[in-house]
Amino acid sequence: MAEFLHTVTTWSTARRPGCPFDPPTELLEARRHGPLSRYTFPGGKAGWLVTGYDLIRTVLADPRFSSRKELMLHPTIDYGGIEFSPAPPGEFLFMDEPRHGRYRKPLMGKFTVRRIRLLAERVEEITAEQLDAMEKAGPPADLVTAFAKPVPTIMMCGLLGVEHGDRDFFQEQVDAFRNVEAPREDLMAAYTATQEHLAELVAAKRARPTDDVLSDLTGGDLTDEELVGIALILLAAGLDTTTNMLALGTFALLRNPGQLAALRDDPELTDQAVEELLRYLSVGKTFMRTALEDVELGGRTIRAGSPLILSYNTANRDPERFADPHVLDLHRKGGGHLAFGHGIHQCLGQQLARVQMRVAFPALLNRFPTLRLAVPAEEIVLRPEVDIADVHGVKSLPVTWDA
Repeated sequence: MAEFLHTVTTWSTARRPGCPFDPPTELLEARRHGPLSRYTFPGGKAGWLVTGYDLIRTVLADPRFSSRKELMLHPTIDYGGIEFSPAPPGEFLFMDEPRHGRYRKPLMGKFTVRRIRLLAERVEEITAEQLDAMEKAGPPADLVTAFAKPVPTIMMCGLLGVEHGDRDFFQEQVDAFRNVEAPREDLMAAYTATQEHLAELVAAKRARPTDDVLSDLTGGDLTDEELVGIALILLAAGLDTTTNMLALGTFALLRNPGQLAALRDDPELTDQAVEELLRYLSVGKTFMRTALEDVELGGRTIRAGSPLILSYNTANRDPERFADPHVLDLHRKGGGHLAFGHGIHQCLGQQLARVQMRVAFPALLNRFPTLRLAVPAEEIVLRPEVDIADVHGVKSLPVTWDA
């Protein structure tokens, strides 16, 4: 007799009341039943929900599971059989080999551990500048707009060679086309405006290269259209994820004062603390894959064409991989979380994100030792999570301190 397999009948991104850092209840329930569940997509397509750490790593390392955009299904929307186009040139996050490698390989040398460490001094300067401005303005402040958003914006725009005067524009447009509450026409207008501005930037770098990643890439065989796609992926991913890690991470620390005090009092704990916050929060929480052929996974046959939802946030709370997984423990030994993914699509900018967090969290806590929420925790509004790719975070984080 076949072993019972849990079936997930509804998809919800709602967090449990009072638990803004924990995965949605439905996902945690699915994981309790096992690492693999059945899921029926809108329109009746049979698929799978993968919630276990080991199985997700297996899928991410197996080329028989595709990242191609045109094969993806939405977990809550029935598009009525509409066939989607492949990812535009350069947007390698939604491609398989060899297209994926054409765009990722030229970037790999730009984001090595050694090269990113050389940027640590610049990260420290940017962080100090934002903290100076925040202190000068005085309490209270929205930590998102005053600190969490400007630090990665300035850093990423600098890497791409965006002029100082254009940084606010890029941040506004990225915010706009990531705003799931806006009308679709507004989202598309912001997306198009960003592409057009990036095309102008690429043309400028070809004409007059400067010391930045985008200028370096113009020296190869990539077309302008491909460079725009690459820049768009780097910009959107580099801004959104780090911004939400800094804001949501600070929120989590403020809700765990013992852990906050440990980080502030022990600089040697910083690297470990960042890894634990990445595991605990998993802001890039869910991704998709599609089976290209029949594959055995977790004792089940995944048929060719079957879509899979990969729940990174439950994998990073998997009790078979992490002891007391729902506890934020900055002294936790060992990494291995999936916050940056795994396999050929593992986050290219992970070292840059780490450097920013390693600098920003201690600097913030030391500059404002009395930092605290300016409103009750229950009033902090989370970002809506409508699409499977939405990044988890807060809309704003009102904080105050003793001036």
